[in-house]
Amino acid sequence: MKPMARLGVGIGWRPEIAEAVERLEGLDWVEVVAENVCPGHLPESLLRLRERGVRVVPHGVSLGIGGAERPDAGRLAALGERAVALGAPLVTEHIAFVRTSSPALEAGHLLPVPRTRDALDVLCENVRIAQDALPVPLALENIAALVSWPGEELTEGQFLTELVERTGVRLLVDVANLHTNRVNRGEDPAAVLDSIPLEALAYVHVAGGVEREGVWHDTHAHPVPPVVLDVLAGLRERVDPPGVLLERDDDFPEGEELAGELARIRAVVEDGPGGAVRLRAPVAVREEAPGPVAEAVRTRLGLGQAALLSALVAGTPVPEGFDGQRVRIQSRALAAKRASVVAKVAPELPGILGGPEAYRGAFLAYARRRPMAGGYRRDALDFAEHLLIRDLPEDPAARRRLTAWWRERAGARPPRRIVRWARALAGRGGR
Repeated sequence: MKPMARLGVGIGWRPEIAEAVERLEGLDWVEVVAENVCPGHLPESLLRLRERGVRVVPHGVSLGIGGAERPDAGRLAALGERAVALGAPLVTEHIAFVRTSSPALEAGHLLPVPRTRDALDVLCENVRIAQDALPVPLALENIAALVSWPGEELTEGQFLTELVERTGVRLLVDVANLHTNRVNRGEDPAAVLDSIPLEALAYVHVAGGVEREGVWHDTHAHPVPPVVLDVLAGLRERVDPPGVLLERDDDFPEGEELAGELARIRAVVEDGPGGAVRLRAPVAVREEAPGPVAEAVRTRLGLGQAALLSALVAGTPVPEGFDGQRVRIQSRALAAKRASVVAKVAPELPGILGGPEAYRGAFLAYARRRPMAGGYRRDALDFAEHLLIRDLPEDPAARRRLTAWWRERAGARPPRRIVRWARALAGRGGR
């Protein structure tokens, strides 16, 4: 496996902190959410950073490469286009599933794949499909999880090692996610770091979170705690990472605080052991051409993922073997994130509905009955339609504003009640 290009210390670029990021001294690189940029209309801030020699890496969040179905060709093409437009040395994604097709459901978040032979076979084939389609190398990130799958056959280290052996894919190690899984699933970060092929390391993520009632929430909205920096230090004892990046996605602090967090991260990286770090024997990538995964394997995996996702977003019974309390916690977390993201993509809605609290209450009531099936922008339109069908909000002026908002974006009149009833009779549940 060829050595990875050096990236240095960087930060996740977000529009809300674009100016602060540009002012950071000694910034080596940035990472951008791939789905949030358009190749033909890159933000001026990113263009200025590139002119300064700051590298930009696209980080995908919606591919769902751990899902039961093969990766969508359009999503792969879009990810590749962004890599080319940004001049990126690689692209990254997550070892996760995010949707199912039967039923058609969207999690709006990254969900863990079962560490089973079936899931690994599917994941490896999906990775090879992605690698063949992408113009630059691919690296995959370990995710944070609130729930564990029953009947797992492999440890995290075994799962990741075999993934690298069978595909040659790079790893993006998120040390905050390692800490999250220590709290939520009892997995020792040191044991994971000792057992994965760190010579395949592309770079490292560092982020903050918060613990509530014994559950760690990987929020990306809090300062990086010392316990996560300790995991980073443990990784640094084992390898000199090609790159380390600070992630922050909400409750953005002032630029001085971001600079301070980067300085603490840089200190951990630079204070690592002197000289070359000794690695175990490199993992050899298997050269044999694998056979295709049987459709029965994909079907089994798909049924399991659909049962879990349906319990999380549609209120169906918790599948056998899962911790019901953890599934309910994850379900609430998914609904809260969904409300938050819809408010960002449709910032007019909280104002129309009387403020953030009124919006949140109305949206969570809607979300309990209506799983997301078409992404956040579609979700915002469906939420507005849901309210208008029910003659909400009660204030006529607010209802007129919501109607105008809906018409401007949907290009049609919201269905009346009789249309909703007809749809329900047709088995579409009022959609």
